[in-house]
Amino acid sequence: MRIIVSGFKGKMGTSCTNMVLNHEDFTLAAVYDPFATEAYLDEMPQYGGHHVRVYQDKELLASEVEADVWIDFSRPEAAYENTKFAITHRLRPVIGTTGFTADQFDELVSLSKEVGLGGLIAPNFAVGAVLMMEFAAKASKYFPNVEIIELHHDNKLDAPSGTAIKTAELIYKERGDHHQGNPEEMETIAGARGADFHGMKIHSVRLPGLVAHQQVQFGSAGEGLTIRHDSYDRESFMTGVALSCQKVMGIDYLAYGLENFL
Repeated sequence: MRIIVSGFKGKMGTSCTNMVLNHEDFTLAAVYDPFATEAYLDEMPQYGGHHVRVYQDKELLASEVEADVWIDFSRPEAAYENTKFAITHRLRPVIGTTGFTADQFDELVSLSKEVGLGGLIAPNFAVGAVLMMEFAAKASKYFPNVEIIELHHDNKLDAPSGTAIKTAELIYKERGDHHQGNPEEMETIAGARGADFHGMKIHSVRLPGLVAHQQVQFGSAGEGLTIRHDSYDRESFMTGVALSCQKVMGIDYLAYGLENFL
């Protein structure tokens, strides 16, 4: 399978590039970064021996490189255009960027169905995070009072995280609207109680030293339940990225969420 990694110099892009290079079933067809100054990957010391072309122009890349999958963890504004580009050029997108608007996501899904091309947008590629979301959704049927606390590194742009939003959506499907807490509650500092999603609160923490963490806190009469997932290293996402690259070959639409492939 021939794979292109977009944004290969970013933290997630670097992990994806290394994963592709080390995976026995994958070939790194090219890498893309509009700001890269290198012509070939092996100009960077850590990639010695890997003579892979570096592209700064997407159209030139598409005209010169044959590939199956486009991996992208770029910023939201770039990832949307890159995903649209990949689909129109029949490169199956595997996208880890969050922050797409609902209209952007709907447009990309429609385009993928029109072209008949598989792809995936996932808020989290860690298998443990997917299980955390599924377990939380199941628990919400019995513990409807719940709050979500997500914690990420201080360079993350969007809040709440895509994982927190996906978790809240799954919980909402199970329990519906549920307005919890004291109806006369008053914030003395705006935002103290976090964001509100159909009655459940979502809190975002941004600190250096963190990677990606989420805690779903349930409360009931005389008891509590905590479901938590921690990614201590970006390697935790690579199993899911590799699986997604393989699975998108067998579908003809843009899916949302790694759980579609588990």
